[in-house]
Amino acid sequence: MDIPRIPLGDWIESGLTWLTSEYSLVTRGISRFTQTGIDVLNDSLMWLPEWALLGLIALLCWKLAGVRLAIGAVAGLALIWNLGLWNPMIETLTLVVFATLVAVVIALPVGIAAALSNRLYRVIMPILDFMQTMPAFVYLIPAIPFFGIGSVSAIFATVIFSMPPAIRFTTLGIRQVPVELIEAADAYGATRGQKLFKVQLPLSLPTVMAGINQTIMLALSMVVIAAMIGADGLGSEVWRAIQRLRPGDGFEAGIAVVILAMLLDRLTQSLRKTRQ
Repeated sequence: MDIPRIPLGDWIESGLTWLTSEYSLVTRGISRFTQTGIDVLNDSLMWLPEWALLGLIALLCWKLAGVRLAIGAVAGLALIWNLGLWNPMIETLTLVVFATLVAVVIALPVGIAAALSNRLYRVIMPILDFMQTMPAFVYLIPAIPFFGIGSVSAIFATVIFSMPPAIRFTTLGIRQVPVELIEAADAYGATRGQKLFKVQLPLSLPTVMAGINQTIMLALSMVVIAAMIGADGLGSEVWRAIQRLRPGDGFEAGIAVVILAMLLDRLTQSLRKTRQ
């Protein structure tokens, strides 16, 4: 007996077509606003001379993590500069910073709400499981009809892909606050807002920072993949090397990605330890 095939793909395509046609003005407005923000941040970083930005990053690393990370940052960024990948590195850094900011702004309120509401927690967890297990390439497909080819689609796909860890860790951190401290706050007559901002969030901040660290790492990996839909940066250098069969150029861009990932990871970890 033949079982009729469920036309799930056709339903999804019809839904995307309806959304893009009905909300085209909204998506165009979001696209223009996002592209303006990307251009402003990218132009600001490009305006600084290479040596000046390198010095600022080294100073930041020294203040947050010490001399060893500052020396490593100088050596790694100097190598990227020497390889002629400074501008692609800046473009990648811009996309990662912008996508992380958007993801964190969305994730923190959702994570707090899920931590305080068991009903919302039961609803949001399966959605996060779905978002994290879906292959990264799939997120590139709906980004194109909504925002077209380019950096805005890369930001859209990156935010969706990198947001779940920030939500999970925020929820986990707040739910792990000892019950005794919550009861003590209740005994002193603290309101719900006072308990959240003066007890739960400060105590859960190291866990929240760990989630933000994971979000940054996922954002960096997704920005590289998003070169397939026209995103600029180191990912486009890797993609160009694949198309032209130049393994040397691909490895150079890959090494630059590794250096940038290590630098961002160490910075966020040191910031987490400082807050803790």
